[in-house]
Amino acid sequence: MNRVVIVTGAGRGIGRAHALAFGAAGARVVVNDLSAAVAGEVAERIGPRAVVNTDDVGTWAGAKRLVDTAVSEFGGLDVLVNNAGIVRDRMVVGCSEDEWDEVVRVHLKGHFATLHHAAAHWRAVHKAGGAVSGRVINTSSGAGLFGSVGQANYSAAKAGIASMTLVAAAELARYGITVNAIAPAARTRMTEATFADMMAAPEDGFDAMAPENISPLVVWLGSEEAGDVTGRMFEVDGGRVCVVHGWRRGPEIDKGERWSPEELGSVVRKLVADDHPTPVYGAE
Repeated sequence: MNRVVIVTGAGRGIGRAHALAFGAAGARVVVNDLSAAVAGEVAERIGPRAVVNTDDVGTWAGAKRLVDTAVSEFGGLDVLVNNAGIVRDRMVVGCSEDEWDEVVRVHLKGHFATLHHAAAHWRAVHKAGGAVSGRVINTSSGAGLFGSVGQANYSAAKAGIASMTLVAAAELARYGITVNAIAPAARTRMTEATFADMMAAPEDGFDAMAPENISPLVVWLGSEEAGDVTGRMFEVDGGRVCVVHGWRRGPEIDKGERWSPEELGSVVRKLVADDHPTPVYGAE
């Protein structure tokens, strides 16, 4: 794979697995993490085809420097993997303004800022007559798709990433760019504390929650072969890959004229009874 790849939050967990998988496939990798030590360890494992970047992707200038690093060090950019994230889990009534702002900044703004600067680079290449085979893989979550009790800030940010992925895919296709997203489940520092039993590694056999299970799909989505797949969300964990549909219209009743409030009680109850949404994580 002769591709130049940025992986954000690549020092640990799923991001680390992504960076190593791209490196093993022959890509040149910009290993982004706020910690130079952990990013350096990953880059060292990849070898001379990797460089370290410690910019904060939740800042506009930091995201631009990250993209500029790929271009200056390797002569271009082919793949952006947005993975960096944090959690500040709180119930709605206990979540502070700072806890809300920081989670939204790192996840949602961090995805948009890098996407913006990468897309601007690719658009400039396209307008100059160059060939573009750009790939963006965003990281949403089951919490963003279905909601998760105690994670209003995280769920909202991840839901925003899912919607942004659809918009970006539609806007950027004309430049030769695909934009997809994954909703992974794997063992990381964020999940080990919250879901300790579920994330525990087995004593033997297949480790379904190993972060390395997520990366093969991401490497494929970053390949030139994946140019016909865009605007899609994939749940991935263990050996499972699932295409996830977004908001879709369910049961409906059309009166053909305006309803009165008194009529709508029975109508809404029938619609709700005929629908079967996926429950919010932790609500059952």
